[in-house]
Amino acid sequence: MDGFRVGEDDFELDGRPVRVLSGALHYFRVHEEQWGHRLAMLRAMGLNCVETYVPWNRHEPRPGVFRDVAALGRFLDAAHAAGLWAIVRPGPYICAEWENGGLPHWLTGPLGARARTRDGEFLAQVERWFHRLLREVVPRQHGGAEGGPVIMVQVENEYGSYGSDQVYLRRLAELLRGEGVRVPLFTSDGPEDHMLTGGSIPGVLATANFGSAARAGFGTLRAHRPVGPLMCMEFWCGWFDHWGAEHVVRDADDAAAALREILECGASVNLYMAHGGTNFAGWAGANRGGALHEGPLEPDVTSYDYDAPIDEYGRPTAKFWRFREVLAPYAGGPLPEPPPPPPVLGSPATAALPEWAPLDTVLECLGTPETEHAVPPAFEELDVDRGLVRYAVTVPGPRRPYPLRVRGLRDLAVVYVDGERAGVLTEDEPVLETPVAGHARVELWVESLGRVNYGPRTGETKGITGGILHERQYLHGVRARGLRLDAFDVPSAVRGVPAAGAGEGRPGLYRGAVEIGAAGDATLELPGWTRGFVWLNGFNLGRYWSVGPQRSLYVPGPVLRGGANEVWVLELEGAAPGAAVTLS
Repeated sequence: MDGFRVGEDDFELDGRPVRVLSGALHYFRVHEEQWGHRLAMLRAMGLNCVETYVPWNRHEPRPGVFRDVAALGRFLDAAHAAGLWAIVRPGPYICAEWENGGLPHWLTGPLGARARTRDGEFLAQVERWFHRLLREVVPRQHGGAEGGPVIMVQVENEYGSYGSDQVYLRRLAELLRGEGVRVPLFTSDGPEDHMLTGGSIPGVLATANFGSAARAGFGTLRAHRPVGPLMCMEFWCGWFDHWGAEHVVRDADDAAAALREILECGASVNLYMAHGGTNFAGWAGANRGGALHEGPLEPDVTSYDYDAPIDEYGRPTAKFWRFREVLAPYAGGPLPEPPPPPPVLGSPATAALPEWAPLDTVLECLGTPETEHAVPPAFEELDVDRGLVRYAVTVPGPRRPYPLRVRGLRDLAVVYVDGERAGVLTEDEPVLETPVAGHARVELWVESLGRVNYGPRTGETKGITGGILHERQYLHGVRARGLRLDAFDVPSAVRGVPAAGAGEGRPGLYRGAVEIGAAGDATLELPGWTRGFVWLNGFNLGRYWSVGPQRSLYVPGPVLRGGANEVWVLELEGAAPGAAVTLS
């Protein structure tokens, strides 16, 4: 029979055994004008398939408000044009080191632990979302009238690392089939007994995720599934970085040897990542440290380079060439040469940012209305996904100085007392160093550094979740106002924020322009700046932070234009006076 099928030992295409050689490339982490180049790079490495997740929260920022869901369809069409099959992993949860694991904040906020279960309210929202999303997938399935590229669709994602609700997984599979998905379904989990028993279901292909020891990993998978194709759905050939930690790399020869072992087992593979891309617009997620992922917050950096064989700029690395050597014997013919590299910026350029508006003014012009609450509301209650919230509260007086403490702070607060900066609080250090006397006005500018994307604390709320205490007394009557990052998506609104003279390094919105010749891929350096976000011509490049390890931001060439380019920097903590930005 025509089409792509799961056989007893192999995948089959039109009745013939085939091996899937796939690479992860997320359409939402790559500028659309660069999809064609990156897909051609996958072909040149020796791959015949591309895999992508789908981030629900990016496409439905508010209930019923859909944003460019058709991007998935356009990406699948681009993959088809590049001669690649496609694997789609629609979630609803995706992990992916992405904000909230791809789940919308407006759903996980009220549902809490009921998300990712058989809960009727959660499944009703998933059903509604899948009904819209799968319009982009179903017509593009392989073997259909249109002969599309999609050969497999995933049920949830690494569910055995989170839960054991088989009713939920079966319901998801039924939803996918009910919407018209007829290509093989699969699950993917770590090669451990509890993960495979919790995350796989009868009748759906089980695959394994690992970075080494393929024979042992497949041995565990075979103990659970004696028949069916072997596939490593996530071969972790690199890894991601956290703010304030060391940059992670993996030796190219070591990774190539691990890939060779997978293929020698007769298995199919998906390189995670083949090309990582970038967490533009503050979409990077966060992890919790510790063996059980209940420890300190570990926010992910803006770059999702992942030490992948194709780097963040789309360039082949040493790992690319080693993988190409390993994959070439399985290609069935000569591999194409890599495409010409994208153009790069010709000459460095520096932008001074003479216009400045204080954070209060930015909040007044672009933020949500201020509301008063008995206790501090979480970000979810204020409908803030990515961004920050200003909490204001009065310490009554007269009273002697006492410590000010924030319970349940997520994630970071810059504190002002009577208009003067008093310190920075974190989840681990939630007590202000200098005691506060009353009467005083206290402001706490709290930023989310990324919602947890993996483990039992996925979906936890952001902001001040436990209250503000002066000595042991809760302070009530908290006023709150949010600033969503997508408020900057309307350039005319941002230009309408009135300037207030030179910023002299103070927190706020800085604006200026940089002159360039011909546009091309570039690197943005921010010497002297501390923490915030950068926009070029209205395109949000993502978060910068002086704690490292990331020291610059990737600028896709299509974002730039010859001549003047508009630059906005939202500095949240303070910069060196006269700090500029440089493109190179």
